[in-house]
Amino acid sequence: MLDKEFIRHDGRRFDELRPIKFEVGILKNANGSAYIEQGLTKIVVAVYGPRETYPKVTASPNEAILRARYHMAPFSVTEERKSPSPSRREIEISKVIRDALSAAVILEKFPRTTIDVYIEVLNAYGSTRVASINAAALALADAGIPMRDLVTAVSVGKVNGKIVLDIDDTEDKNGEADIPIAMMPRLKKITLLQMDGLMTQEEFMEALFLAEKGIIQIYELQKNALKKELEEILKKYEGAEGE
Repeated sequence: MLDKEFIRHDGRRFDELRPIKFEVGILKNANGSAYIEQGLTKIVVAVYGPRETYPKVTASPNEAILRARYHMAPFSVTEERKSPSPSRREIEISKVIRDALSAAVILEKFPRTTIDVYIEVLNAYGSTRVASINAAALALADAGIPMRDLVTAVSVGKVNGKIVLDIDDTEDKNGEADIPIAMMPRLKKITLLQMDGLMTQEEFMEALFLAEKGIIQIYELQKNALKKELEEILKKYEGAEGE
């Protein structure tokens, strides 16, 4: 997976992200939406709410309920057609994503309401849960939902004994360990940290350092995507006023 100069199978250095592209406000029928391409991984997210919770008996009197649904489209994987029914893995990832985002959303602003985050993986090629979190944070911001900070996530892994940033599907299947991590970068608070596989304490600390480096880069891309969307909205208003 790595040659002697630590160049990975796709030509990246150990500390290099895949190319990332964000788009915000792509779905007219949702309150907020975003799209991410991270290498070959492609995901679209729609946010609905806050809206009144039904049945009312399930509502929280003190804060909004945040729900997340992570779903992989049947055509998102190459091995074989995926069943459209939610798998145990999708249910687990939905919960993980909800928890990672809940720390940032100011839920107490909207008691007795529900905020729904729908995540559709169009093409899966590694690190889909962290890419989903990045797009979901943008979709929540696009919906105008107040947040303490954006949530930014990345994966780090151990491949052929080397700690690498932003593992793709090939590295995930052949590596020794992987860590998805999410944080609120401005506040420097971690909202998700999982680990699969084994690392030494030194390797783990190296992975955290590398993850923070990647998160800072992705955070800037997220902010730029929101600025671009805001500029386009302002242009539309200016154009309408001139008519």
